Amino acid sequence: MNGNPQLKDIQEHLLDRKELFSGNFLHVWCDTVKTASNLIRTREYVRHPGAAVIVPIFEDGSVLLEYQWRQPCETAFWELPAGKLDPEEDPLVCAKRELSEETGLTADEWHYLGKIHNAIGYSNEQLKIYVAKRLTQGAQHLDPGECLSLHRFKLSQALQMVADGQITDVKTIIGLMWVERFLKGDWPRKTGQTE
Repeated sequence: MNGNPQLKDIQEHLLDRKELFSGNFLHVWCDTVKTASNLIRTREYVRHPGAAVIVPIFEDGSVLLEYQWRQPCETAFWELPAGKLDPEEDPLVCAKRELSEETGLTADEWHYLGKIHNAIGYSNEQLKIYVAKRLTQGAQHLDPGECLSLHRFKLSQALQMVADGQITDVKTIIGLMWVERFLKGDWPRKTGQTE
């Protein structure tokens, strides 16, 4: 295929929208659309408020990972600190809040790496990924019922855990790979913290 496809050639047109489920922070919707090939189809998806992901980097170059249980998969995962945005919350404000709550850390230096859409087939969720540096340890203040353990790893060790299949969480895989390039100076500096 030569060139970029035109949006008008693939765009679906909304005919009807219904909310099927409204939870504490997730909402399930069903859109009826007319496809570019003139077929009528339904699209079920989850609306998510978005989240911020933090890659905490210590002075020695090590990174902090959390180990926590995730009930949908019925197992524990190695993850970067992250959390969902409150309504109208700036993603950088969310990142700072979540880092402090989950790890007790504060950072004097923040860098925005970019955003990802981690489940485009069934959710509008997007995650903004930040690097946190010049860290200071304080008190952890987890949400009620939130249980996790914190572990420091050399970045090379964490990347090996990705390669070995020990880390399968997509935000963590992408965050670690992006931060490796960032630390090598091989990642574009973003001008906006919340783009």
